[in-house]
Amino acid sequence: MENNVLNIQPTLQHPLIIARPLQAEDFESLFAAASDPLVWEQHPNKNRYQREVFENYFTGAMESGGALLVRDAATKEVIGSSRYSEYDSTAGVISIGYTFFKRSHWGKGYNYALKSAMLDHIFFSVNAVDFYIGAGNKRSQVSIEKFGAIKIREQTMAYFGEPTQPNFVYRITRQQWEHLRTEHLQSS
Repeated sequence: MENNVLNIQPTLQHPLIIARPLQAEDFESLFAAASDPLVWEQHPNKNRYQREVFENYFTGAMESGGALLVRDAATKEVIGSSRYSEYDSTAGVISIGYTFFKRSHWGKGYNYALKSAMLDHIFFSVNAVDFYIGAGNKRSQVSIEKFGAIKIREQTMAYFGEPTQPNFVYRITRQQWEHLRTEHLQSS
C-alpha cells in the first residue's frame, strides 16, 4: 500500500460513467434520478423516492464528505450516486455504499464500472472495503457477490437519520481485488 493521502471525494472516469464530488446544487437532478419507487423497493428505506425522505438521504450524503454524483459518460445524464464512508484508519478499511442507479441503467455495467473505479481509486490508500447491504436487498447482495465481495457478518445498523435495520456486511480486500482485476483483464 502506498502512502497516499486518502481522497474520499475524487473525480472518477470510466467509459460508462463519470463520478464527481456531490454538491448542494445537485439536489434536484439527483432527486429526479431517485424519484422512482422501484429503485428503492429492496432498500431498507423504501420511501427514499419521496422528496422529504430523499432530503434526509441527500443531507447525509453531503455531511459524509465522501458522496459522489454519477453521470452517464455518453449522455452526461445524472444516473445515481454512491459514497465512501466509515473509514477506519487503524484497520485500513473503508465502506462503499448508499449506491443507487436509475432503472434505465440497471444490468448494463454501470454499477460495475462505478464500483471498479471506486475500488481502483481507494485501494491506493486502504487494505479492504466493506459494503453494507440491507438484509432484504437481494438484488444488491447478488450484485456484490458477483463482484467478488464475501459476506463477513450480519449487523444491525441505522443509516443516516433512519431507524435501525438488519444488514449484511460484505468485504473485498486489496489482494482479492487485484486478483479479480487480473482475471477480468485476461478474459477481456
